[in-house]
Amino acid sequence: MTDLPARRLGSLTVSAQGLGCMGMSHAYGASDDGQSVETIHRALDLGVTLLDTSDFYGEGHNEQLIGRALAAPGRREQAVLATKFGFVNRLGEPVRLRGDAAYVRTACEASLRRLGVDHIDLYYLHRVDRDVPIEETVGAMAELVAEGKVRHLGLSEAGPDTLRRAHATHPIAALQSEYSLWTRDLEAEILPLCRELGIGLVPFSPLGRGFLTGRYTSVADLDATDMRRGQPRFADGNLERNLAIVSRLEELAARKGVTAGQLALAWVQHQGDDVVPIPGTRRRKYLEENTAAAVLALSADDLAEIGAAAPAGRVAGARYDDGSAAFVNG
Repeated sequence: MTDLPARRLGSLTVSAQGLGCMGMSHAYGASDDGQSVETIHRALDLGVTLLDTSDFYGEGHNEQLIGRALAAPGRREQAVLATKFGFVNRLGEPVRLRGDAAYVRTACEASLRRLGVDHIDLYYLHRVDRDVPIEETVGAMAELVAEGKVRHLGLSEAGPDTLRRAHATHPIAALQSEYSLWTRDLEAEILPLCRELGIGLVPFSPLGRGFLTGRYTSVADLDATDMRRGQPRFADGNLERNLAIVSRLEELAARKGVTAGQLALAWVQHQGDDVVPIPGTRRRKYLEENTAAAVLALSADDLAEIGAAAPAGRVAGARYDDGSAAFVNG
C-alpha cells in the first residue's frame, strides 16, 4: 500500500489525492464496470481514500457503480465518499438546476439509495442555482448534517460571494473547481478566499481533461462520443497551439524520469496542503501513475519552470463552450 500523506479539507481528513470517478460512467466514451470496480479497489489499496462522484454522472449509474465497489467487505470503511447534486436534467436535455430545500432532501435520499450507504462523507452542490438563495440551499444541506445523513458540505464552481455566504450559513469543507496548469483562473481570488475561510480546494481535471498527459494529439484520438470533441481547447487551431505546452512539459518531465502527466499533476499537488486533486481514470495503469505523482518531490525551481510552461493566459481556447460556461462561478 502506498503511504499517501493526509490532507485536510476543512475539518475532513482525506488522502492527498482522490479519485474522480466520472469517466467510469459519463462523458469519455464506453467503459467497463468490472474494470472500473477493480480500479476503485486498487485506489483504496494504494491509500487513496477520497472517491468523487455525482448523481448526474451516467444518470445515477456512477453512484450505483461506486456503491457496488464499496459493498465488498471492508471497503466502505476505507473510503471518504463524496457525491454531488443540483442537475435535474437527463443527458441530452437542456441543463436545469435545482437548489431549493425540498430538492436537496430528495436528491440526497436518492443518492443514499443508489450508493447503498447510510451517510455521505462530503456532499456538494454541483452547480449553484442562481434562482435560489444560497442560504436556503446550504441551510437544507445543514439539516442533513444534523440528521447524520451527511458529514461535511461542499460547493462546486461557486463564485466568491456565494462561497462566503454559504460558509456563513454552515462551514464549507471543500470547494471543487477546475484547476490545472491550463486552468489557473482561481488563483487570483478564489484560492486566497478559500484559505481565508479555511476551505480546502478539490481540483477536478488536474490533468487538463487528459490533455496534459500527451496522449491526445488530435480529436481523432478521442472516442466518437467523447465530450472533449466539442470543447474549445480541443478545436482545430487551439489544439495545435496547446500541444506546445505539452511538448515543454515532456522536456521537463524527461529530466526527472517521469511522464508529462505526472509532472503536471505533481505541480497541482504542490500548490498547498489544502489542495486535493481528483484525477479521473478507469484504468489501474494510469491510477498508479497518478498516485506516484502525489509523492513526487519538486523544488521551488522545478515549480517555477513547470509554471512557466503554461502561464495564465497562454492556453488557447476557453475551458467550456458558452452554454456550459454559464453554470460556473455561480
